[in-house]
Amino acid sequence: MKIEEKYIELYEKMDKNINIRKSSRKMPAMGYTSNLDVLCDFQIDILNKLLEEYMQGEDLSKMKAAKVIKTVPDFIRTLVYYCGKGIGGEVDIEEPKIIEKFFSTKNGIGGTSAQAAMALAAIGCPSMIHLTDDSKEVCDILNSEHIYTVSPNGHLIQTNQVTQRSEQEIHYIIQFKKGDVFRLGDQELVIPISNRLIITKITVNEFLPFSKPYFDYIEKNAKGISSNVLSSFNALKDKEILEERLDFVRQHIRSYKANNESGIVFFEDAHYHSNTIKKLCIETIYSEVDIVCMNEEELAYLLNMYNFPINIDDIISCVEGIKYIKENLKINKGVIVHTKDYSMYVGDKLEVDIESGLMYGNMLATTKAMVGWYGSKEQISKTLELPLSKKGMSNWKIIGESNYASGTIIVPTKYIDRPKYTIGLGDSFVAGVQICFM
Repeated sequence: MKIEEKYIELYEKMDKNINIRKSSRKMPAMGYTSNLDVLCDFQIDILNKLLEEYMQGEDLSKMKAAKVIKTVPDFIRTLVYYCGKGIGGEVDIEEPKIIEKFFSTKNGIGGTSAQAAMALAAIGCPSMIHLTDDSKEVCDILNSEHIYTVSPNGHLIQTNQVTQRSEQEIHYIIQFKKGDVFRLGDQELVIPISNRLIITKITVNEFLPFSKPYFDYIEKNAKGISSNVLSSFNALKDKEILEERLDFVRQHIRSYKANNESGIVFFEDAHYHSNTIKKLCIETIYSEVDIVCMNEEELAYLLNMYNFPINIDDIISCVEGIKYIKENLKINKGVIVHTKDYSMYVGDKLEVDIESGLMYGNMLATTKAMVGWYGSKEQISKTLELPLSKKGMSNWKIIGESNYASGTIIVPTKYIDRPKYTIGLGDSFVAGVQICFM
């Protein structure tokens, strides 16, 4: 069957697949953080005016990102650095009013678990989430008949029944577009790839407070939890707190698996503020999970930490890097990498149809890129009209003719060159993958 035909077949089976899971009362559990995203209306003309006002005499090509944004020049240099390279990332800020002074904003939802739950809810698929920021603004956005959380007394509830107990956390999201041009005097710098920068004022997520009733519910009702998604350790900066959270999660995973051997433990990686924290996290938790998932930038960054550099534009190099991670960090089943051109699983043969998970992930992510929000089934149908990525198709062919074909499943994405949005695309992809586990 051709790739195009597989996409259409899976799309037509989407409702049936979800309804079977709903009737058997199964759903994924999505952890661990939530926050309020403040979506900034990024305008290149505004940045160019700021460059003219604040940055006279500086070299656009040599501007570096600040570790913590404290001043307007810090903010400008950080934006130019990330936009100019077309890379995503996260940077802390001391005073958020620096951003609010220059851009108009609107509210959205943040956190892998929260965004994934929203993506699933848009197609009528239930999930349960672990909340950290449980503010009214966050819970109002998450309010859906398909999204559940666990109350302090251990019952499933919806977010309109939540009483706030934690401090609100705000992340400012700056979306930049391929082709926009920075100008300073006679200098020009073209943005090569659409991407996003997250500027954080961390409060509650720096400590990642765990809701014990959430974990207890999963362990007691493990048969009904088709996949257990772990994420968001990247917000932690204190080594002792991270060790405590990881130790707790390791014990939780073992209890979950003891009560549901076929349940999938799924770890979504992210950008970390510290290599020390990242290394401690992955060397502690990777060996406990079934599948690790990340984008190609995270893959390259991780492998550089272990002196195993790869070329992310060379698909064979990527596969070899993934195999190194799986073997050396002892991941139980395999690794998924998601990009704008393809998604790919490398690892052991699974009992589930992981190819369908990759396709559903691609559908949900590309639809969000195209419409700027979590796509309905009708909106996903429009995504299927897009062409397959040429680069993705080339990589699919290379893998099929390589020695790695038997242990690799690769699916070209439906391609969109100038996405309306790149915020939460990885989280929407994660959401789609969970459908194949349910």
